[in-house]
Amino acid sequence: MKRTAVAASAVVLLLPLTACGGAAEAGGGSTVTVTVGYQSKTINTVTAGTLLRSLGYFEKQLNSLGDGVTYKVVWEDYATGAPITAQMTAGKIDIGSMGDFPLLINAARGKQLGRPTHLVSVTGYNLRGGLNTIVTAPDSKLTSLKDLRGKKVSTSVGSAADGTLVRALQRAGIDPDKGIEKLNQQPAVGASALAAGSADALSQFVAWPGLLAHQGKAKALYDGAQLNLPTFHGVTAREDFAKERPAVLEAFLKAQAQATDYLNDHPVTAAEKVAEATGLPAEVVYLYNGAHGIATFDPALKPRLVSALKQDVSILKSAKLTGDVDVDSFVDDQYVKKALGTTYAERLAATLPAAASEVWPKGSARTRTFTSPADLLSYVASHRDTVRAAYVPDATTGTLWFADKAVWVADGEKLLPFVAPATAQTYVDGHGGASVVTYAEALERAS
Repeated sequence: MKRTAVAASAVVLLLPLTACGGAAEAGGGSTVTVTVGYQSKTINTVTAGTLLRSLGYFEKQLNSLGDGVTYKVVWEDYATGAPITAQMTAGKIDIGSMGDFPLLINAARGKQLGRPTHLVSVTGYNLRGGLNTIVTAPDSKLTSLKDLRGKKVSTSVGSAADGTLVRALQRAGIDPDKGIEKLNQQPAVGASALAAGSADALSQFVAWPGLLAHQGKAKALYDGAQLNLPTFHGVTAREDFAKERPAVLEAFLKAQAQATDYLNDHPVTAAEKVAEATGLPAEVVYLYNGAHGIATFDPALKPRLVSALKQDVSILKSAKLTGDVDVDSFVDDQYVKKALGTTYAERLAATLPAAASEVWPKGSARTRTFTSPADLLSYVASHRDTVRAAYVPDATTGTLWFADKAVWVADGEKLLPFVAPATAQTYVDGHGGASVVTYAEALERAS
């Protein structure tokens, strides 16, 4: 914790003197407590949470304001976005980060309770939807979404992962309300249910699917990128706080941009920092947040993401979690535009890096990039004892996945990886002579 931050427990004692975003006289000056709600293990939000906190950029930005105010930052960690919204509408959290579906609930609850909030920036996103994945137990016989009919599926209702589940089932011709038995569970509870056999599948957001796959506790059934619909996480702020303390919000957004640049410039080091703070394996963090990871980090409120948010409203309405949400009035880019100045337009226009295969050698602070999955396999085959992790992009969706957890297809001399068995089988069915092979066989063919 940086010197300007205080423990959440200490804030309880300070609340009568320093309410969130408020000031109190303190020795002739004033003290302002800013409370930030974040999700440490939802690593798609690290530039506004875990990584930002560890770097201390927000505190440094506040100290540089030079307004004679002493700032105290309180970081409150939650597993999902729902409790952050509850605290924001109670006036106890000033700034929060959460996924796209929770953001819409945040907008609806804020308006309903007279505590309006606004989406002020984006943390990480995937333009195809690859941040959410449906997984099954390692020994499961389920191979496609159609196999979920009548099965027990765990998810967190109202989350982005729930939205992926609903849309995926609909495309598979399964009624998401009646065709499965949906278990509304927190991610950790759902992971335990999957391990215990009380859930047949689990639909969750970053980083749970990758974590469980890495641990050998799950395998992918459905890659959310098959939906080809953007999914993202963002930063929301209370309207009254933003109007009262615009300089503080702008300081946060400047700090977020700094953390974003740090992550993009030092992806391995950033992954190690997040791993240290969360207890997650660094290999899992890198899967999502690495140089070619599933998530792309940029605070700009891209029109394509806002458009996707509007499409999400119907899913939440059908689940009776919200009514209509005026997305246009919820999105407020004035603060991030001011914070980033001329670089904002550059960020809006930035293109995504091309998908690539990567190897993270043991003991190295850098990864090695390969032009094809086959080249990566060839390297791994001759360096088996020195590879910390190997990553390959799905041949259809581009979603990065662990090479040893991917479904591999041999098509002549080509070796193609897929996140899920159904997409691999679809490729095989459309390419005569292609066949699914094991990872060991793929390594042998490439060596």
